[in-house]
Amino acid sequence: MPRSAAPSRASTASGWRRPISCRSSSRRPTWPSCSGSRQPSTRRGSAIPARYSPRRSPAARPGRWLIGRTRSKSRASRSVSESGRLRPLPALLDTLRATVGAPHVLTGVDLSPFVVEGRTPEAAVFPGSVEEVAAVVRQAAAAGAAILPWGGGTAIAVGEPPPRAGIVLGLRRLTRVVEHEPGDLTVTAEAGLTLGRLQETLRARGQWLSLDPPDADRATLGGLIAANAAGPRRHLYGTVRDLLIGITVVTADGDIVRGGGKVVKNVAGYDLPKLFIGSWGTLGVVVEATFKLRPLPDDERLLAARFDRLKDCGAAARVLLASELIPNAVEMLDAAAATTLGLGAEAALVVGFDGLREQVDWQATELTALVGPLGGRDVTPLAPVTWPRLATIAREACTSPAALMTFSVLPTLVVDTMEQGAQAARQHGLSSAWAAHAGVGAVTGALMGGREAAAVATVLAEWRAMAVAGGGTATLTWAPLAVKSQVSVWGDGGPAGRIMQRIKAQLDPGNVLNPGRFVAGI
Repeated sequence: MPRSAAPSRASTASGWRRPISCRSSSRRPTWPSCSGSRQPSTRRGSAIPARYSPRRSPAARPGRWLIGRTRSKSRASRSVSESGRLRPLPALLDTLRATVGAPHVLTGVDLSPFVVEGRTPEAAVFPGSVEEVAAVVRQAAAAGAAILPWGGGTAIAVGEPPPRAGIVLGLRRLTRVVEHEPGDLTVTAEAGLTLGRLQETLRARGQWLSLDPPDADRATLGGLIAANAAGPRRHLYGTVRDLLIGITVVTADGDIVRGGGKVVKNVAGYDLPKLFIGSWGTLGVVVEATFKLRPLPDDERLLAARFDRLKDCGAAARVLLASELIPNAVEMLDAAAATTLGLGAEAALVVGFDGLREQVDWQATELTALVGPLGGRDVTPLAPVTWPRLATIAREACTSPAALMTFSVLPTLVVDTMEQGAQAARQHGLSSAWAAHAGVGAVTGALMGGREAAAVATVLAEWRAMAVAGGGTATLTWAPLAVKSQVSVWGDGGPAGRIMQRIKAQLDPGNVLNPGRFVAGI
């Protein structure tokens, strides 16, 4: 059965606050009635247990969770210059060096790998423990410095340009596998560990984490959570939202907060981990995570069928999704993307299967019989190295991309989105390449050939209007600064954006965590 469209950004808008003492009342927590209140508007005594509990580091200050707290203007004016760069803060740098060690604080020319949209940070700091992360956050926030959490940097270009310089908080030293319980099919690891290294560790025990995002060898677990990143296998196995069961986060106050647990069946209280999935580092710094695992399949196969028309390819995908077959990936490629895979200049349907070898053999045979009457031909197996390319094939098809936009639409509108988007580009003298996770409505369009930012921006605006008209969303995943100055990265946040602003104000009242880069200026 096909999955619904990819989760929207509004999923980050689930409510959450720090737990209070609970005894008898069954009334659910609500937002505070005024920004100056120190206590939630929920009556004491809620019978709903919390799924999480904060753990303070030794240096944590009591009473830091103040509802509606704001940073004073005088403090901000002392820390930030009118140009948006931090004024020289040697005292802060000395404090950071004392906390994490001088070799783990980079400044000057060493910051070149951490330049974002032309903005160079004041320093890059690499804590070696969760407690050090909490200390760095407290110290940077007290100085009014913006904090940019940094994992592998694979998605750091996603978002609005940073409004001011700040401190890069790198997690590359937090790479431990904290606990792996093969019998329970769970693993807990620190957020700086790359997915590729984790998979190697798990394969030795016959298990894997069923995520396959782009650049898995560089992407860290914390980054996967922050971006809710996934790849073609999301069709069967879902995204981070479906696999994350526990999380440890350092808040903007420097508190260490744990949510969820280490067991798959954990339904007590609010689901805190979901709040941080897809929040792009704006609500807290993820430092540790627990995932549920799966046994490695006996066999896995990737097959491609070619079609004369994209509409025929879409019709075959719909029939496949309604059949008895259980694919783990259903990818639709236009001619440009298919050519990049060596499939010829025709539309292609790429389908994956895994499981027992006999089961995979049977499904591969059935796929050939299914797509044949619908115009599919030359069903051929693809090499295993094709798997990681599928997540980025649209961009790979462009020798010099002008912009990259991702869409979340209804699965029934995937073909229309691809065809209408390509037509809009052609009308402005540009070409494009398209690929989609067809079963979940996640589409990627890569624009190429545009030398004038105005023309590129016009096409992107038409693409977004097309998606919104069908009830979907569009995100400008990558573009030069000249284009971003004319086209919003996220589009109109609407009511969900206003809710997210309120959550941001509660969890990060000083606006220090990755400020100004997410939806609605968060």
